[in-house]
Amino acid sequence: MALQIDENLVRSIVSEVVRNIRSGATASAPAAAPSAPAIVSSSGPAYGVFQDVPTAAAAAQKGYEQLRAKGVAARKQVVDIIKKLAIANADAWGKFEFEETKIGRLEHKIGKLHLVPLVPGVEWLRPYALSGDHGLMHEEYTPFGVVAAILPVTHSVPTLSGNIINAVAAGNSILFNPHPGGARSAALAIRAYNQAVQAATGIENLICTIEKPTLESFDAICKSPLVNLLVVTGGPGVVNAAMKSGKRAICAGPGNPPVLVDDTVCPEKAAKDIIHGCGFDNNLLCIGEKQVFVLDKVANALIRGLEKAGAVRLLPAQVEKLAREVFTMKPDAGGCSHPVLNRELVGKNANVLAARAGLNLPEATPILIGETDADHPFVMEEQMMPMLPIVRVKSFEEGVALAKKSEHGYKHSSIIHSLNVDRMTEMGRAMDTTLFVKNGPSTTGLGLDGEGYLSYSIATTTGEGITNPQTFTRTRRCVLVDALKIY
Repeated sequence: MALQIDENLVRSIVSEVVRNIRSGATASAPAAAPSAPAIVSSSGPAYGVFQDVPTAAAAAQKGYEQLRAKGVAARKQVVDIIKKLAIANADAWGKFEFEETKIGRLEHKIGKLHLVPLVPGVEWLRPYALSGDHGLMHEEYTPFGVVAAILPVTHSVPTLSGNIINAVAAGNSILFNPHPGGARSAALAIRAYNQAVQAATGIENLICTIEKPTLESFDAICKSPLVNLLVVTGGPGVVNAAMKSGKRAICAGPGNPPVLVDDTVCPEKAAKDIIHGCGFDNNLLCIGEKQVFVLDKVANALIRGLEKAGAVRLLPAQVEKLAREVFTMKPDAGGCSHPVLNRELVGKNANVLAARAGLNLPEATPILIGETDADHPFVMEEQMMPMLPIVRVKSFEEGVALAKKSEHGYKHSSIIHSLNVDRMTEMGRAMDTTLFVKNGPSTTGLGLDGEGYLSYSIATTTGEGITNPQTFTRTRRCVLVDALKIY
């Protein structure tokens, strides 16, 4: 009964947060951001923040051994602490991360921390057993020991908090190498988490991080004999490096989610859903709507719906002017040119992008839209900003083919707006993506106003899907021969 009450409470909180996000409001005025933490002190406790990998890995190993000795009850206690602190500090930590990273929207950074309780805990791990004529077989999900996690700059503290819950619920300690652009935010949260965990359980340094992360510290983590599992949320470069490390790696790689809109749905409803998903935190989520393919017969209605819901349409010349700001063309090794993303504009507000196209728009503008052809860089490149290209297609089949081409086989996420079940099935089979959302914003795929649990690490490259505590475990079998079969 207690679990049911908690789930209802969590769902209630999530619904309120999502409503606030959709209305552009926050539950309360954000608190002042905390000062940068005094990260390492020669006299005081480190509370998980270290300057070098060997020291951090050794501390994390001791934290794992302490957690192992205290059992499953301690894991649950830690998970509860993380969820409560994420909510209690959402305003302050969200503001701190927003000021450090300078990307996304403040209200959405706060909202993402309020959603951390949707990450499942120890209740997710259910042993599997079989009994038969020859006795009993029992399989348990057991920890790896020290798990190392690589954090993106796009969702530093939310991804960190979700990874902690998943790893600790599975019985592990965890060592982070954050993106340098979000390292101070990670250290701030980790110190607070460790202080609370130590006070409640006596366990020290269960969660560790590198004070000033670098490529060298990432390499040292990959080579550390104390690290048994890597979890990477990031771009193709760091994913490839992790998969070549020789350790088991759970990798959340790139995505470029397409949206297909057919002629069976309400265009205004589809438009609102698309804006909600694309505009969330300025389209920093890897599952967010990145390009739209729409049947030509309903394209005008969809565009009117998008404009009615707040999107601002760019003229063709303005789209091209913005494209020259967002992308530069550089020759590749084969002598052809390819677009390279201007990372200074990733996660910026729509009005900032509009200014680069010669428009003066209000800061509250959720997204920009513009018609392009199917091979335009805005369609083919994962640009993580609130600029949504729209491509007209003559048929559903053409839309599926172009959507698949634009997704590049990442197998990440795709979205359809259609009331035709046969079309939903055809696109789902063709795309073969980890997340396939029908008739809603992409965010529903993470349980935000939709069914399901949350994680900000979606292991598309290595196939584990939306990570959960079981993802962070080893499966071990125990067999008893010719006994304990009680029937």
